[in-house]
Amino acid sequence: MGACIVRNDNDKLLPSWRDEILRQFPQKRTLDLHFRDLKHDQRVQTCLMLAQKPIGACVVASNKITLLTHPKREIFKQKQHLYNYLTRFLLERLTHACKRKSEIEDDGSASLKVVFSRRRGTDYHAMREYLEFLRDGREVMTPVRTINWDVLSPSDIAVENHSKRAGLQIADVFTSALWHAIEPNRYGFCESRYARSLAVRLIKTNGQRLNYGLTLVPPFGKSPLNDEQKEFIEWIRLLKEKRGPPDS
Repeated sequence: MGACIVRNDNDKLLPSWRDEILRQFPQKRTLDLHFRDLKHDQRVQTCLMLAQKPIGACVVASNKITLLTHPKREIFKQKQHLYNYLTRFLLERLTHACKRKSEIEDDGSASLKVVFSRRRGTDYHAMREYLEFLRDGREVMTPVRTINWDVLSPSDIAVENHSKRAGLQIADVFTSALWHAIEPNRYGFCESRYARSLAVRLIKTNGQRLNYGLTLVPPFGKSPLNDEQKEFIEWIRLLKEKRGPPDS
C-alpha cells in the first residue's frame, strides 16, 4: 500500500506531470498511467521523470506469510482488517510528515486530504468508522504512534476511480516500483531499478527513510527476506541524499 503527497498548490499540476510522462509513449492508446501496463524501459523513464518532481512518497509493505503465525492471525482474517491496519500505518506517517513540513516551511498549521483509489470489495464507510474509533481513543492499548488528528479528519477522505485522477496514477507508480523491489517474480528475482530511481522521493525523518517512507510489516530484522531483498532494504536504510522531500 502506498501514497504520494504534494502541497496543495502542486496538486493541480499532477495531471500535467502525468501527461508529460505519457507524451514519452506516443504509441500508448490509453489516457491514464498504469505501471503494470508499461514495458520495462517505459517504467524506468517514468520513474526517472517522477524523481525530479516535488512529490513525497510513502509505502507500507506487509509480508502476509508472517500473518500465518501472528498472535492476532484470526483478527487479520476478518474482512478488511489488514487493509485498515496498513492504512493506519500509512496515515500515521503521512500526517506526521505533513505537520513537520508545515512547521519547517510555514506557520505550523496543516491539513491533509486523502483520496483513495476505489477497490472492489473495500468498504470505505467502515474505514471511516475505524478511523473515528482511533481518533476517539477507544483502543484498549495505547499505540506507539498515532495519526495526527490536528492534520486529518476522517471526513476528509474521498474515493475516486484510478483512471479519473492523476494523483492516484502517480501513487500507483511509487507503490508498484517498491513492490517490484521487494516481491520476487515467478523466477525468484526482484527488480529494484525502479525503486532505486524513486527512493529520494520517499519521505524521511531525521534523514532516515526506512520505517517512514518505506515501512515493512513486520519490521526489517523480523521479516523473512532473501539476500536480494535484504540488500535493497539495507540500501534504503543507508540512503542519505539530501535532495527530495525535506526531513520530517
